[in-house]
Amino acid sequence: MERKTREQQYNIMLEKAEHGGLTTFGLMTNQAWDDDPKRLAFTFSRYKFVAKLMSGRKRVLEIGCADALASRIVRQEVEDLTAIDFDPIFIDDVKARMSPKWPITCFVHDMLKGPPPGNYQGIYALDVLEHIRPEDEAVFLTNMVSSLEPHGVAILGMPSLESQAYASPISRAGHVNCKSMPQLKSSLEPYFHNVFVFSMNDEIVHTGYHKMAQYLMALCCSKR
Repeated sequence: MERKTREQQYNIMLEKAEHGGLTTFGLMTNQAWDDDPKRLAFTFSRYKFVAKLMSGRKRVLEIGCADALASRIVRQEVEDLTAIDFDPIFIDDVKARMSPKWPITCFVHDMLKGPPPGNYQGIYALDVLEHIRPEDEAVFLTNMVSSLEPHGVAILGMPSLESQAYASPISRAGHVNCKSMPQLKSSLEPYFHNVFVFSMNDEIVHTGYHKMAQYLMALCCSKR
């Protein structure tokens, strides 16, 4: 007997599951869903913020994509999305779960070894800069800017320095370069004429008191 939902409009859900299977989490999102489910709401909201600001751009690059599950939110708004990570484990995971409906170009690249190939109208890196040692920061940012078109836009997101006292051990691990809002702005201004930094608490992006922010979002325009 054919399975049917009690409300007809929901049968499409059964059809998608039967023909395309159920989407699986990636390595990072699977761990978050198991240990701290609400964290995914924060992650998705950050990607939505990026997606809306990048909307309509043709070529966009994500640096440090990890399992790229949330990258589809940005892909929905741009013509072409390239996602890179320096860890082959994550790139293999992304490729294994790639959907033909939402194609993303992905490959292994270490930003400290050189600029990624290609030129992009938009570049973003979420939860990456805090993993870059202070002595390597200039190399990372120089290589990032080298791949950005003259009128391109860059967005960088990172946990605030003030939030680290409340972060979980797995969140703090590898965080060697967290910054306060003034420090982040100061770090990016040598590379861009305009740097706008927003505070973020949970899913809310705002212009409130930066010392109470859990997360920082920097919008960078007009590269130097």
